[in-house]
Amino acid sequence: MLNKLKIGIRTKITLGYIVIILCLLVSGIILNNQITFLQKERNYIITNDTKTLELTNRIERNILDMESSQRGFIITGESSYLKPYNKASENWEYAYDELYRVLENKPTQQQKLVEIKTAMEHWITTSGEPSIKLKKENNTEALKEIYKVDVGRKDMDAVRDQFESLRSVIYANMQAQVNDLDKRNSIVTLTLLGILVFISVIAIFIANGISRSIVNMLTKVTQTIQEIAASKSRKKGRIHVKTNDEINALVAATNELLDVLERREWLQVNIAEIVTKHQGISAVTKLAETFLSELAQKTQSSLGAFYVRETNDNNVLFVKKAAFAEAGDDVGIESFKFGEGLIGQCALEKKVLMYNDIPEDFRLIATGLGVVSPKSIFIVPIIFENDVIAIVELATMTSFSELQQELVKQVIETFGLTVNSVLGRMEIVRLLNESRAMTEELQMQSEELQAQSEELQMQTEELTMINEQLEERTKEAELKSRELEQAKKELEESAEQLLLNSKYKSEFLANMSHELRTPLNSILILSEMLAENSQHKLLEEEAEFAKVIHSSGEDLLVLINDILDLSKVEAGKLDISFDEMNMSEVPVQIEQIFAPVAAKKNLQFHISKDKNVADVFYTDENRFQQILKNLLSNAFKFTEHGAVNLKIKQLGQEHLTSNMQNVSADWLEIKVSDTGIGIPKDKHQLIFESFQQADGATVRKYGGTGLGLSICKELSRLLGGWISLQSEEGQGSTFTLTIPSLPNGIEEQKYFELAVHEVVATNEVRELEELTEEQPSEIQEFSQHEVEIFQGKNILIVDDDYRNIYALKNALEKRGMNILVAKDGIECLDILQTNDEIDLILMDIMMPNLDGYETMSIIRKQMKITDLPIIALTAKAMKTDRDKSIEAGASDYISKPLNLEQLVSVLRVWLVSKGS
Repeated sequence: MLNKLKIGIRTKITLGYIVIILCLLVSGIILNNQITFLQKERNYIITNDTKTLELTNRIERNILDMESSQRGFIITGESSYLKPYNKASENWEYAYDELYRVLENKPTQQQKLVEIKTAMEHWITTSGEPSIKLKKENNTEALKEIYKVDVGRKDMDAVRDQFESLRSVIYANMQAQVNDLDKRNSIVTLTLLGILVFISVIAIFIANGISRSIVNMLTKVTQTIQEIAASKSRKKGRIHVKTNDEINALVAATNELLDVLERREWLQVNIAEIVTKHQGISAVTKLAETFLSELAQKTQSSLGAFYVRETNDNNVLFVKKAAFAEAGDDVGIESFKFGEGLIGQCALEKKVLMYNDIPEDFRLIATGLGVVSPKSIFIVPIIFENDVIAIVELATMTSFSELQQELVKQVIETFGLTVNSVLGRMEIVRLLNESRAMTEELQMQSEELQAQSEELQMQTEELTMINEQLEERTKEAELKSRELEQAKKELEESAEQLLLNSKYKSEFLANMSHELRTPLNSILILSEMLAENSQHKLLEEEAEFAKVIHSSGEDLLVLINDILDLSKVEAGKLDISFDEMNMSEVPVQIEQIFAPVAAKKNLQFHISKDKNVADVFYTDENRFQQILKNLLSNAFKFTEHGAVNLKIKQLGQEHLTSNMQNVSADWLEIKVSDTGIGIPKDKHQLIFESFQQADGATVRKYGGTGLGLSICKELSRLLGGWISLQSEEGQGSTFTLTIPSLPNGIEEQKYFELAVHEVVATNEVRELEELTEEQPSEIQEFSQHEVEIFQGKNILIVDDDYRNIYALKNALEKRGMNILVAKDGIECLDILQTNDEIDLILMDIMMPNLDGYETMSIIRKQMKITDLPIIALTAKAMKTDRDKSIEAGASDYISKPLNLEQLVSVLRVWLVSKGS
């Protein structure tokens, strides 16, 4: 039981320490009891004897007080001396009773205390009380008689002697107790020394036992290892110990190390013998036989076969080259393919295969007494440069030990190189023989080649002539290539020239729009004033003429805006701002605009929006509305009878191509269909070009410039989509706008090119106002509030065109404003320096000498006039004009031609703001 229990060295040392600690604890408890007893005794002596002495002294002090007080009263007769006497006579008896209780267990001392009490009482009755009484009675003679006898002195002397005797007894008793405590203290000290000696002896004994056990075991292990080392591994002994601790583990590890060294030595010796046997062999069959025989003997195998890899007509086979212990039938199959049988599987997986559960019908092993079934099969691949070049199969009647398996694996690791070298030598010999035969054949063929050489010489001359012809053609090709390069350069120059022309055209259109807007501004303002006929000076016919002039001016403005939009698109300067758009509001807005048009032309107008259309769509709302209005205006214009339909739908994922999905997951399809005149198929492409319509008759009948659809097409492209057309002449038209939702804008999509076919569209459209707006004929009157705002305000008009000045001056003076005029920027600055009552400035931009930008900058920065409103007026409506005006110092911006209501509204805002 104890031998099986594993007690380690650490455990043994720990147990030793535990025994020592337990001894210390026991000795500590004993010593603590002794010390506690001594402390109690000491405390008793201190408290009891001290109290005894204290009470003794108190009694003695009370007696002395009584004696001295009595004598003082006798001598002086003062009654004050009797107070200490009376107090002491009361206290000494209390002290006596307490001292008697303290000396309860000490009869000798109690006896002496009784004697003291007797003497004291005798003094009180014979001397103290009688003398005081006589003194009070003033009986001097009797007092003298008492003091002549002086019995009281004898009593007091006796009391003092008895107190000395009592103290001597108390001190003697105290000394006896102290001596007893000293003896006990000495005993405790000796006991402590004895315990320490005992514990030391036990500790030394335990340490000696444990160390001797460890040293003996280590010495035995060391001697055994030295003996094995001295015998050069010939001694096969092992170390044996009886302890069950770390020494036992060390011995087990040492024995295991010896076993490993023994197995390693056995492997090295057998590997060396096998390698030595097959050295110098140059035939693979002999090599296989020798190797298989040695390996079978070392592993105690009963059967064996050796297969070598061969390639015939691109077929790889493993062919048997040697066998071990053949009897009757040949051992093993003659050849295997990759993956065929266990041999083929071993070659395919390049892994060692071990099988122990062999079926009974497996090949039997022949012996002198009969045949026996094998118990284990071991198949090992021989690998060279990661290719299996041979396979060894072994079988045994018992089983292969791990050591035998390790032997086979280590031998195989280097044997692949040997097999490969033998196969290489055999291949070299074969090739040498083949080369000799081929040399003879080559000698015969050389003669045939000689004859062919002469024929080749003739063919070479013919090829030389062909080569010269090819060189001439190459030169011609190079000449054409240079001509093509020159044409390419000319095309690039033409492209640059086209870009420059486009730039010049855009600039020209911008300047022309300014030149056209300037006189048009005067026409619109004056014609609007005449049409209002506020003073009723014009005939109705003349007022109608003014309305026609104003309407024609607005048509001209629409045409100018179309041309300017087209130039911006072509120049790539048109602003596209992608933002949220509420699709639920689109049908309502469109119906409000076009329902009056449909009613006027007696046409049906239907708007439908699918339920799955998202409420929020990301695009440029203004450009989207512009396209939609153009398409609907076209539909109403070219439809005399029937209906115009608008349908908005969300494209499903099944209708989106991969390119469309890469751009956006949300696409809208807006269809505008009508039952109008239709468009011939050969005109479908033409109508989307600038200034083009289907034919001249259309222009004469319906009017228009041919810009609307061209602008729609370009705007749809800038929005990331396209417009397609389905139409036949006389059967109406359907324009389809397809656009994506782009929260991040078209720039992030890098203007992708979708594989779509853009079919032609219908004729261009006129602006919606031509069909929807009808000028009111009634005369407008100015409100009282407006008169109060404008009355007496000083307005400075800065413009170099007398027509604009005349029109603005008349329009503003009618509203009660005072007008000052400056022909350029310099004159404007002069007026401001001399007149500080200007309320607002209308500043034209393009002026001679000093233009509007420079004038506003001087007013704001040099003249430090920051609170004066300045309204910039310009006919050049490029996209940067507003930003440049605001940056130069303008408070607001209006483009020409001016809308009078817009101008009045802006003036009202800034004059009220300045007044507040």
